[in-house]
Amino acid sequence: MTSLKDARERWIRTGGVELCVAELGDPDRPTVVLVHGYPDSKEVWSEVAERLAGRFHVVLYDVRGHGRSTAPSPLRGGFTLEKLTDDFLAVADAVSPGRPVHLVGHDWGSVQSWEFVTVRRTEGRIASFTSMSGPSLDHFGHWIDQRVKRPTPRRVGQLLGQGAKSWYVYLLHTPKLPELAWRGPLGRTWPRILARTERMPRGDYPTRSLPRDAAHGAWLYRDNVRSRLRSPRTDARAHAPVQLITPLHDAFLSERLYDDLEQWVPRLVRRTLPARHWVPRTRPDQLAAWITEFVTATEDGRPQPVVTGKHAERFGGQLVLVTGAGSGIGRATALAFAAAGARVIAVDRNAEAAVATAEQSRLAGAPAAWAETVDVSDEQAMEKLADKVAAEYGVVDVLVNNAGIGVAGAFFDHTAEDWKQVLDVNLWGVIHGCRLFGGRMAARGQGGHIVNIASAAAYQPSRALPAYSTSKAAVLMLSECLRAELAGQGIGVTAICPGFVNTGITSAAHFAGVDAEEEKRRRRRSARLYGLRNYPPEKVADAVVRAVVRNEAVVPVTLEARLLHAMSRFAPRALRRLARVEPRL
Repeated sequence: MTSLKDARERWIRTGGVELCVAELGDPDRPTVVLVHGYPDSKEVWSEVAERLAGRFHVVLYDVRGHGRSTAPSPLRGGFTLEKLTDDFLAVADAVSPGRPVHLVGHDWGSVQSWEFVTVRRTEGRIASFTSMSGPSLDHFGHWIDQRVKRPTPRRVGQLLGQGAKSWYVYLLHTPKLPELAWRGPLGRTWPRILARTERMPRGDYPTRSLPRDAAHGAWLYRDNVRSRLRSPRTDARAHAPVQLITPLHDAFLSERLYDDLEQWVPRLVRRTLPARHWVPRTRPDQLAAWITEFVTATEDGRPQPVVTGKHAERFGGQLVLVTGAGSGIGRATALAFAAAGARVIAVDRNAEAAVATAEQSRLAGAPAAWAETVDVSDEQAMEKLADKVAAEYGVVDVLVNNAGIGVAGAFFDHTAEDWKQVLDVNLWGVIHGCRLFGGRMAARGQGGHIVNIASAAAYQPSRALPAYSTSKAAVLMLSECLRAELAGQGIGVTAICPGFVNTGITSAAHFAGVDAEEEKRRRRRSARLYGLRNYPPEKVADAVVRAVVRNEAVVPVTLEARLLHAMSRFAPRALRRLARVEPRL
């Protein structure tokens, strides 16, 4: 991977300042210009830039007064949006004189880029714009105006909520205080603050120029915010397609700021990330993938990559691996993520079933889907699969450990082999998945989610399911332990507990202590009973996707699963009495 240290540097003089510009990649390829925010320098983009350099001509520049660029003199009036637009055009003309550029902005880099993409003098110079964590001041001004003039309880709540998040803006307008703070204790402690609040790796960011950059950058706010919010432009419509990436846990900006964005952006793609503000540092893989997809679609003249699934904004382009995906809950879950725009890896020990799920996933909306064959209980086979997935497809964003088998019968009818089989698949299969795929997810340091399919049997004791219930109870506890361990790394862990779901598990279940003929009869009867309940696996799949979006810990799905879960907490004695009932099979 190309490093920012290998970048070609040049200085561009414009409007009384010299801008430090860095370039990576082949200049003959489409140009992507990355614009940093406050109080950053271009190094905030290093991880994203390195990932894009293999496909594009990547350009980063230090905004005037930041990094290695010089500051205007005097500072007051030297950071207006008009002058920042002059800077952008000077950079674009120098690095891509005959071809429009693809613009990407974060924080104040996005705020000023909204100006670039909505003023007439830049028409034809911008091919696309990807925005994150920074609204147009004009759009923001109209957003405030609508809520002040036509208040409702909901709108007032939105206004007050964003007002609270914007506390730092008020402080930056005070004279001298921000400069003193940044050149003093705040500048020294800022790296530690980011590491603690944003869980951000250090790398080459922030640079030593941070105190000076932050002091200069206060004028970005002073020169622009109040004037634009008071008198927002009425013609601030984007003249290029826009991709909006919204971190859902941004401490400074509410996602509600973008509710009305379609009226300003005719060609809009929305994406969301379960992340905090500094996504260029904490989620470079996902950002690079979305930018690549968006830029490539624009260059090829194809329709923008919009998917229409319920959770399309959240999972578009993410990599989801589902075990036991050949049928039932596994297949339904793979298709649900595919409909949300995810790339899907369908894993099953039945090769034909896995291939069928992958094909259906592509039809359902997955931009790519692959089939892999493995027995999840085979540790070496799982290790080989994990290595192959990492090498060919990348690190998994969502892992769904679904593969499982059923074993029923009295405890003393279970053989040692029965116990081994059910624990190898239902428990060790989950352990292998969490360790091998979840381990890479944790090592990457960019968040993710692990879903383990347990069962209502995890908390409902049964005289007929000792081995199965034990394996699922272990999966539930494993999930809870892993959730606690990975919480600090932005990785969620969910245990899904379905009840009676109409899948093929009953037709393949093993009944201990009976002959082959009786086993067939019990399988048929169980399948009929589950068929009468007729709870479809698609509803479980919806619960899985919803649980990932909400980062839920334990999700009982069916009505009986929810009732039994409540009883396990509030009426455990009644649950134990219920366990004594011998099911009629």
